[in-house]
Amino acid sequence: MAHAHHSHHPHQDHHHGDDADWGAMAAMLETEAEVTAPAYSQVLAWLGEEVTEPGLVVDAGSGPGVISGLLAEAFPGARVVAADGSEPLLERARARADRLGHGDRFGTLAGDLPGVLRELEYPADLLWASRSVHHLGDQRAALTAFAERLAPGGTLAVLEGGLAPRFLPRDIGFGRPGLQARIDAVQEDRFARMRAELPDAVAETEDWPALLAAAGLKHTGTRSFLLDLPAPVPDRVRAHVVTVLTRTRDVHADALDADDRATLDRLLDPADGRSVHHRPDVFVLAAHTVHRAVRPR
Repeated sequence: MAHAHHSHHPHQDHHHGDDADWGAMAAMLETEAEVTAPAYSQVLAWLGEEVTEPGLVVDAGSGPGVISGLLAEAFPGARVVAADGSEPLLERARARADRLGHGDRFGTLAGDLPGVLRELEYPADLLWASRSVHHLGDQRAALTAFAERLAPGGTLAVLEGGLAPRFLPRDIGFGRPGLQARIDAVQEDRFARMRAELPDAVAETEDWPALLAAAGLKHTGTRSFLLDLPAPVPDRVRAHVVTVLTRTRDVHADALDADDRATLDRLLDPADGRSVHHRPDVFVLAAHTVHRAVRPR
């Protein structure tokens, strides 16, 4: 299975590791993208200022195709191709496209990035890579390969970085304050190990505008977009927070101390009135950073 799949925050564990079962996690990936859709809509409006009437839009590392659908909606005259290493996720992407009514201008490519993009029938006017580049060992080479699949004047948009999401106040009334900051530190360590263990891994300073320039592109802007879902959140958002924190506990239990594990257990206990199942102060706040660059004509 490829290392590049669409996912929505670089510090959340569900996109780390070569053995991730992306098909099994499809529902979680879909929900995460749908919860984040307000921020993605802002991103696409910004990209639309530069990309007008594209013929081909490619979602590189599309996962189950939620953003592919948003791309199809934002660019109604474009053909959209979702590329990913997981065929089960692409099946869901095709089903979503049919359900949303743009299946007639939607296609998929199954295979490892960036090589699978050589199968595109013609160059892309917009190539979108949302947190897929960091799953590739040689990120500089990957960006160069992406750039080669752009039409002259085409845009590459890379979503990498930003700020990790927050779901709870710093002090939740029990346990040691600052739980999410400590989880961030654990996830950063795991992310670094994931990067180091990738095939052909190359350590790289994460100066994305400079990397895009090294790929032969002209950097035309970087912006961060806020996802701000204040308390009280809808039930679907609350359920997503439960899912994310459950996976956090399951994956990072050994790296957290006993007090933080106990705090997470209590937060995830539906019988506890102060758990995330019932708390009125659950929210979602995150920042998503997008770097935009153009292939010279």
